[in-house]
Amino acid sequence: MISTHTPLHLDCHVVELRQYTLHPGQRDTLIKLFEREFLETQEATGMTVMGQFRDLDNDDRFVWLRGFSDMTTRQAALDAFYGGPVWAAHRDAANATMVDSDNVLLLRPAWDGASFPLAQRPAGTANPPPAGMLDASIFHLHQPASSALVDLCRHKLTPLLRQTGASAVGWYVSETAANNFPRLPVREGEHVMVGLALFESAQALEDLVRSGVWAREAQHLLDPHLLRPTESLRLAPTARSAIRL
Repeated sequence: MISTHTPLHLDCHVVELRQYTLHPGQRDTLIKLFEREFLETQEATGMTVMGQFRDLDNDDRFVWLRGFSDMTTRQAALDAFYGGPVWAAHRDAANATMVDSDNVLLLRPAWDGASFPLAQRPAGTANPPPAGMLDASIFHLHQPASSALVDLCRHKLTPLLRQTGASAVGWYVSETAANNFPRLPVREGEHVMVGLALFESAQALEDLVRSGVWAREAQHLLDPHLLRPTESLRLAPTARSAIRL
């Protein structure tokens, strides 16, 4: 039986940002299966499913984040889940929805306290999707995130995002430890900073962009650190996402 609430681990010092490309028309099928079978059962092994999302700009993309207290816990939790009975029972149905599941960034909080806050996850599966939209910006860097870049994100960009409508903000950088669960590939050899900002709506983010505030006060400060253009994902939380308004 699914409990009335899910206790969430807040010490996610290792985080996976996972982007799945799906077969056309299969996203809702995967979300229904995922939220029914793969939330509590993954967390029972010692990980935290932080949030799951529909990509507003790609009907065939499903995005989710999960966290672990450290790399050792990650290996043990993934071994337990992917070697366990729940995945064995449902993997064929899940994999049948997917074209690709290897677009994964392995991350860690950019500083102590930079983790994105999690809400209490609703129980059951008959919940309407929550309001709000998560902006996930992946900044590709020339080199590992410097202390100057971290300070910029912490002391300049976070207040700016909050002042312009973000209700919650989180920052992550590349985890440099080797992938200790090679059965699930991750993107290696990249240096990124990932910013997460939760807005009331897609329109609220659009208003920020149109205002020019980000271009005037932030973009020119980021540009010297960037290797190539930023990946920007506009993500709508699913019914049982713990990243939500």
